[in-house]
Amino acid sequence: MPSRPYKDLVIYGCFVLNRLVAALGVDLYQDGLEGKLDALLPGQAGISKEEVKREIKSNHFMTERVLEHLQKDGLATVEALEGRYRVRITREGVLHIRRYNEFYRRIYQEQIRDHYAYTKAPFWLRE
Repeated sequence: MPSRPYKDLVIYGCFVLNRLVAALGVDLYQDGLEGKLDALLPGQAGISKEEVKREIKSNHFMTERVLEHLQKDGLATVEALEGRYRVRITREGVLHIRRYNEFYRRIYQEQIRDHYAYTKAPFWLRE
């Protein structure tokens, strides 16, 4: 039986950041995106912590580690309101994933293919 490819914090962060950009409803590679971010980001709904957990297809412990990593790097924020958590991408997060997605696609090709085997990837990650 073949083993599943190993996934680390970097690729989990990639999945979460791409999911957050998809939730914004924008094309990550559109011209002039940087100029539009100041208007887009303050009104974003974000996603729940449970949605992050489902996106990375992992447990609570790994979800917490990924979110801590993204917050520490300034790529996402986590806001707690009445016992519920909202995860939102930052300007730095959008620019980071835009810049490094192609790198992640080359390095983590097998993990990305495995991750999106039964779900639909954002259109910019599809082959």
